[in-house]
Amino acid sequence: MKSFINENFLLGNKTAERLYRKYAENQPVIDFHCHLSPAMIAEDRLFENLTLAWLEGDHYKWRAMRTNGINEKFCTGDASATDKFKKWAETVPATAGNPLYHWTHLELARYFSIFELLSPSTSEAIYEKASAMLRTKEYSTRSLIRKMKAEVICTTDDPADNLEHHINLKKTFEIPVLPTFRPDNVIKTEDPGKFSSYIQKLEQAGGIEIKNFDTLVEALDSRHKFFHETGGRLSDHGMDRFYYASATPSEINNIFRKLLKGKGISTEEAEKYKTAALTELCRMNHKRGWTQQFHVGAMRNNNERMFRQMGPDTGWDSIGVPQDALKMSKFLSGLDNTDQLAKTILYNLNPSDNEMMITMAGNFNDGSSAAKVQYGAAWWFLDQKSGMEKHLKDLASLGLLRRFVGMVTDSRSFLSYPRHEYFRRLVCNFIGEEVEKGLIPDEEELLKPLIEGISYQNAKEYFGFDNK
Repeated sequence: MKSFINENFLLGNKTAERLYRKYAENQPVIDFHCHLSPAMIAEDRLFENLTLAWLEGDHYKWRAMRTNGINEKFCTGDASATDKFKKWAETVPATAGNPLYHWTHLELARYFSIFELLSPSTSEAIYEKASAMLRTKEYSTRSLIRKMKAEVICTTDDPADNLEHHINLKKTFEIPVLPTFRPDNVIKTEDPGKFSSYIQKLEQAGGIEIKNFDTLVEALDSRHKFFHETGGRLSDHGMDRFYYASATPSEINNIFRKLLKGKGISTEEAEKYKTAALTELCRMNHKRGWTQQFHVGAMRNNNERMFRQMGPDTGWDSIGVPQDALKMSKFLSGLDNTDQLAKTILYNLNPSDNEMMITMAGNFNDGSSAAKVQYGAAWWFLDQKSGMEKHLKDLASLGLLRRFVGMVTDSRSFLSYPRHEYFRRLVCNFIGEEVEKGLIPDEEELLKPLIEGISYQNAKEYFGFDNK
């Protein structure tokens, strides 16, 4: 019987097979957006078992298990590692058609050379084999990264972070692990108490007293500079949507003073403050030649009861409403008007926004660099076969697929790197189908830079990590 994960997995035609083998399969990985733990990389952590490596922190799997009727103690609770894995193995057959089924078996194949299907009948043998391998030095966090040919990794870090692990890794690890500036806590005004507490934390990190909006900008700029000196070249902003409302400096300062005192602000005031704060952050990105990323469209923490019990990033999020195109346009145009729009990548979670965001990106490309403002990879709930295929089709139709910087893992798991292979196979299948339909010429001078670019080369040239 032919293995499920075989050499032609996801490659549905001969041209796709050729393109993948020739131009995509052996490319390195530039992982410019992930949530890997710098501390785990710095300590070169070994995982005691497959449960810790696979299920710890993985809200994708938790959601599937809950939907399959699995009790919470087997997801985030105090059940044993072996019992948690058994419940995951019980869930896997139910994920057929879901990207989790593909990812699960691709990861077993690529890391552990395990090609059996995971199910209750195979779970014990698979668990024992993979866990034994994970306890060896060849499967430490750094070894897992090397195994997947990662060339650069960009983690996601708060401005108040001291970046001690990144500093350590510059001296001890040959693969650059760079910080990404994620200032979301400066934008979140919904809980004024948490906001004012965070500002105190930012004060301590930067050594600058924050007493008004100007000193907030000064403190953030100081931290931004520190990230730059430590190797950071990207920012990331995780927002429900783009904001835009004009306000005077006096208005913004008054709003910020209210927040500092732990007072609530109106919806209109929040829009004004968020617009002003995000604009200043984007100006910093431009000043230091960074690339800024915007992840928008998620509706987070929908289950209030479970959010109170478990906190964020535990699997209670979903696709939000479509973006307000006018506010996005005005925000980006405001930066462009003063020539302070940095390289920008736009990611959306609602697929109905695909066409709007691709054409929006095109509004702000001025020829200063290839795809200066571009549409990012299919993200989160869209990070699966149909979502990626729609993404590729829409981008090819309305933008320049040739300049697309490609895939990110966007993951907390060190076993997620086969997602790059998954993506590359889908890209080759998409292009292969177009070639076989006669819609794209079967010419090496066209196909080679197209596939190599999307797989690796575009990201290498766009971010220019080698030059910084």
